[in-house]
Amino acid sequence: MPAEQTRISPADAGRTVAGPSAIASDRKAALAAYESAPVPTWRRSGFWTTTLRDLDLESLSPREYPAVSSREELPQVVRDAIGDEQYAGLIVQRGASVIYTETSAGNPDGVIACTLEQAFDQHPELVAKYYGKRVSSEEGKFTAANAAMWTGGAFFYVPPDTSVEQPFQVINVIDEPGVAQYGRLLAIVDTSGKATFREFDLAPDIDGQALHAGVTEVFARPNSWAKVKTLQDWGAGEIFDVSTKRVEIARDAHARWFPVHLGGHLTKQTLDIVTAERGADMRHNGLYITQGNEHLDLFTTDLHESGDTTGDTVWKGAATGSSKASYEGLIEIREGCQNSHTYLQTHSLMLSKEAKVDAIPSLIVKTDDVSASHGGTVGEVDENQVFYMRTRGISREDAIRILVEGFFDPVIGGFEDERLEQLVRQRIAGKLAEASEDIAAYAATK
Repeated sequence: MPAEQTRISPADAGRTVAGPSAIASDRKAALAAYESAPVPTWRRSGFWTTTLRDLDLESLSPREYPAVSSREELPQVVRDAIGDEQYAGLIVQRGASVIYTETSAGNPDGVIACTLEQAFDQHPELVAKYYGKRVSSEEGKFTAANAAMWTGGAFFYVPPDTSVEQPFQVINVIDEPGVAQYGRLLAIVDTSGKATFREFDLAPDIDGQALHAGVTEVFARPNSWAKVKTLQDWGAGEIFDVSTKRVEIARDAHARWFPVHLGGHLTKQTLDIVTAERGADMRHNGLYITQGNEHLDLFTTDLHESGDTTGDTVWKGAATGSSKASYEGLIEIREGCQNSHTYLQTHSLMLSKEAKVDAIPSLIVKTDDVSASHGGTVGEVDENQVFYMRTRGISREDAIRILVEGFFDPVIGGFEDERLEQLVRQRIAGKLAEASEDIAAYAATK
């Protein structure tokens, strides 16, 4: 069946979500902010520009789709990602509609896994405590768009002193051109709780433009453990992704965040992890690989809002074809945050002559008695290692794959997630195989 196309007018903006009367006026204000703001261009250090000039926003709109009753009816790209794995909660959003939800009957008492729309209706006080607290609609055109026009969404909650073994999973899927998707995830691990959250953004290879402007807020409350795993794989279609994701860590809590970027025509993402109270500890380990003419622009912040906090950020990336990949990582330690200790490192591989890679680590430290440092490298595959492996009967293509997988392995090995590890390794191998001619041509120039 063809998708039903819906445009959101100013009059309708406050009614796009069933029940959340508390944010109706906020949504209308956000819509006005979105419509009045220009389409942004991001410039960094005077030499790197990310522009949306090729995005035809007027041709895109939210689309609604009918719900399905079983996994077998989900889009193939979603079925491939979830396999037969069991989840504490599974939410699939296609375009503007949540088309499938699933909740484990074995969840401990008090665990919530539902759409964000339902959460506003059924758990208004809990939602109000956290919604929009870390990502403001005033941050720019696309956070305003999300605040005004999100529908469906995902809400996960783990009550105090509760450990949930199965992961919570939300999947945002775009499988047609012309779609503007505003995915929204709000997840909370309450005091002394433990949980894993996965957010996958997926698409097959579509022919035409689409937009994903997502917002994610995750809260690890005091003494809790949260693992956050975000995977983006928009395929080879012309999908633009302008998203903001933030993780807040409270007193004596721990969070590990693994962002993975495996495909997107143009991606501009802001990824911030905040140690907000004393004793908060974070690990932020991400990877990316770009190919063709993909453009990836990532900005991450390790933000210390309190002293006696710790952090460690490691990003690894590779670029093939004529793609462009820019990673900028910032450590920011605010005034009065003594005894903060953190380190940021970023390492990238150039795998073709036309690829461009930037690695930009930076520091803003506004107090004393801290330790904060960073490092960054951009390199190439070691041809001596490739030659050695070929003398042992390994093809050049396999040698490159093994070396690149070995480069990424410290990050992938930390997932502690067999399903995610399998998906990432398969996709990296596929991208390297598709780019094998470019990689070989680049090696010939050495």
